[in-house]
Amino acid sequence: MKIYPSDSVRNLAVAGHGGCGKTTLLAAALFTAGATPRQGRVEEGTTVTDFDEESIARRVSTASALACAEWQGRKLNFVDTPGANFLFHEVELALPAIEAILLIVDGAAGVEVQTEKIRTLAQRENLPVIVVISRMDRERADAERCLESLRAAFGRTLCPVQLAMGQAAGFTGVVDLVNMRALNAPANGVGKSIEAAIPVPLAAPATAAHEALVELVAEGNDALLEEFFEKGAIGKEHLEAGLKAAIAERRLTPVLFSAGLHNQGSDALLNFLAAYAPSPLERAPRPARATSGEAVTRNVADDQPLALYVFKTMVDPFAGRVSFFKVTAGLLHNDAAVTNFTRSGQEKISHLSVMQGKQAIAVAQLHAGDLGAAAKLRDVLTGDTLGDKSAPLQYASVALPEAAISFALSTHSRGDEDKLGAALHKMLEEDLGLHFYRDPQTNEFLLAGASQQHVEIALARLKHRYHVEAALQAPKVPYRETIRGKADVQGRYKKQTGGHGQYGDCKIKMEPLARGAGFEFINDIFGGAIPRNFIPAVEKGIVESAQRGFLARYPVVDFKVILYDGSYHDVDSSELAFKVAGSMAFKKAMEQAKPALLEPIMEVEIQAPQEFAGDLMGDLNSRRGRIEGMETRGATQLIRAQVPMAEMLSYQSDLTSKTQGRGSFHMSFARYDLVPPAQAEKIIAQAKAAHGDVVSEEE
Repeated sequence: MKIYPSDSVRNLAVAGHGGCGKTTLLAAALFTAGATPRQGRVEEGTTVTDFDEESIARRVSTASALACAEWQGRKLNFVDTPGANFLFHEVELALPAIEAILLIVDGAAGVEVQTEKIRTLAQRENLPVIVVISRMDRERADAERCLESLRAAFGRTLCPVQLAMGQAAGFTGVVDLVNMRALNAPANGVGKSIEAAIPVPLAAPATAAHEALVELVAEGNDALLEEFFEKGAIGKEHLEAGLKAAIAERRLTPVLFSAGLHNQGSDALLNFLAAYAPSPLERAPRPARATSGEAVTRNVADDQPLALYVFKTMVDPFAGRVSFFKVTAGLLHNDAAVTNFTRSGQEKISHLSVMQGKQAIAVAQLHAGDLGAAAKLRDVLTGDTLGDKSAPLQYASVALPEAAISFALSTHSRGDEDKLGAALHKMLEEDLGLHFYRDPQTNEFLLAGASQQHVEIALARLKHRYHVEAALQAPKVPYRETIRGKADVQGRYKKQTGGHGQYGDCKIKMEPLARGAGFEFINDIFGGAIPRNFIPAVEKGIVESAQRGFLARYPVVDFKVILYDGSYHDVDSSELAFKVAGSMAFKKAMEQAKPALLEPIMEVEIQAPQEFAGDLMGDLNSRRGRIEGMETRGATQLIRAQVPMAEMLSYQSDLTSKTQGRGSFHMSFARYDLVPPAQAEKIIAQAKAAHGDVVSEEE
């Protein structure tokens, strides 16, 4: 493959709502550009970017993948991102590698939940967006209806640079509004579009759309505005330069049309991207920090010290770890020695390549701004910064939201259990949206992800790649216990045997603390009623009893104990005796202090189309949820609520069914709160039954 200079590189994230046809469109573009010998199809599992076994089986993208095309003297790097809402973090992780987002919108569906989320993300990151209305050959495709929904989301910056010629079965090509020519798609989907005069029925709409485009391009440029007012038009060269600048400055969001399945419009799309998509030189350098913490800027240029940012890691069972990176500065040569500034290690970039799906194409060097890959780097993970050791700097890694839902993980055999940790470690390197940890209270191993389907995909990969079989179960809810009242009790332990006996005596006061305060122990002994060396034993007895619980074997929290009196025996007292005395005092105090059960309350944020908002709020109320706020973002409704964790364990499947798969949610821990009496009685009864005994104060 030819090596392209920085100004000839175009880096784009291909993003859109699930099922919008982005992978199919990209497959058509790669075929048109000659990057593949035939056009891949999702249903056949032959697309370049859906090579993962789960993507092929499910017929949806389950991980980001890279591909590139050479077109009109430009190198177009594509990061094909998943459209599923639970894999949105893959879109966010791709942002440091790109200069624009190629947003694919279904011609029949228009703006959907993910479309709105991507628009918001682009706005936050100040990234240009190029919209492609795809699947125009689909039944019920409607260009005007789709444009209306896009205008509602993007505002007046949205401007078609093409018009669709027909739609659904009648879609035959597009009108290029810059050059004012019709581009008829070849009948067999092979070859370039056929240029022709604009059909008479579209002449007037095309003229009006061209004038709207010219006016919007001229608005942000004084020289063009003056030319427009003087001549009533803008010269072609000035229009092209002005359009490119307007896109890079986010003053204009262009809209194109295509039908990927039959390869209609892909060459026109490639022409547009090569001419108007911004190069790495046209995006401000990423902020970075020196080792001293001072802010530094490293320009995208070959003559700068070398710097790389790793934006994705892929773990292949045979090839090992493959690191995908952007050359943010400097000229990278194969076999270059670099320093990992994130982990303070030394690495050698062997087998430098560019990726075409899973195929690595070897290259000798890469210019600043280009995307590349290297295999078998020893200690490099996503988010790391590599570079010239004489010019250290570090880029901030992408901050991802916490996992939305957790499941308890169990293996089928001891052999699987032994292999589980190593296999999961490799998967966590590849998918930063997954988390694996042990709950210290329930002792369960938990695998957390953005949704149940996300975790199920991880389990399927465990089985296919690493031959580890595991099952998911709903996690135990980590309830806790607390007190609502005060108590003043005595704990005395006296036991006489043949030799030395055991004697410990303590008096304590117990009081509730604010929620989240934990445990506080105050030694208020005066006059040596209890020797100083026995006081820690009293505290230890209380702490251990609190961990065992009182009502239902859940830890007791948010209480204070004041040790104020007691007595001892010169011969029979010991640390063990005072530890038992402290434990007895704790249990007696719990009887008097109005014990209660606490449950974790989760902060829940739900995104779904507006038409489902009423049903979702009613459902949250039935789950003992408390609505905290609502916000409308285009056609999407954002609902914030606080809901008990116990009521959210099955929420993913319920949300999917209630929103026809168009809703998503994120959940994070907020606080602990009292369980209502009716629910508390059931939880306590279930805990007693599970332990096969009666949990009582005498235990």
